[in-house]
Amino acid sequence: MEFTTFVFYVLAAIMLGAALGTITARNPVHAALFLVLAFFTAAGLWMLLQAEFLAIVLIMVYVGAVMVLFLFVVMMLDIDVARLRHRFWSYLPLGAVIGLLMVAEMALVLSGKYFGAEALPGQSMPAGYSNTKELGRLLFTEYVYPFELASVILLVGIIAAVMLTLRSRKDSKYQKPSEQIAVKRNDRVRLVKMDTVKDEPAAPAEQGGQ
Repeated sequence: MEFTTFVFYVLAAIMLGAALGTITARNPVHAALFLVLAFFTAAGLWMLLQAEFLAIVLIMVYVGAVMVLFLFVVMMLDIDVARLRHRFWSYLPLGAVIGLLMVAEMALVLSGKYFGAEALPGQSMPAGYSNTKELGRLLFTEYVYPFELASVILLVGIIAAVMLTLRSRKDSKYQKPSEQIAVKRNDRVRLVKMDTVKDEPAAPAEQGGQ
């Protein structure tokens, strides 16, 4: 078995375990850590496939934003953050293990001994070939409909999340677009006709002592 094949099976096993841990963990902190591990492992698989752009985007976008998203969800769901902070040090062993796995994966992928230019398979592409440019061409030509469908699904998910977490309060001010569109001039403006009154000259001031 080649070394790259061995690394692929190792990363695939770690990613499957992290995915199962994400959906089975009862604690939201543990689920987020498993999700970060799954993203890192997927980035390593993209590096094995020589898709450097996808690997970097996966780490920068998803790994860089997943914790912010997790904190946003915690605030929206009103999770008792004080209780989670009280047991902060109990999460340290799991976080240390996941961090060590991430470091080991990045060391394997970025190691020049096994993944240097001499260890890569023969390139059949021309010198000026760019996999990022080819990815963009395929995404907006042959796969444009799945791309647009994914965008619509994400938009529906955002709207559904906002509507599920929207809470109406009696003292909150909000607008009703349907009433604003159906408004008429007579509902907002009233013309009042008033008779003009001529001001009478003021009486002269009385002299003192009279």
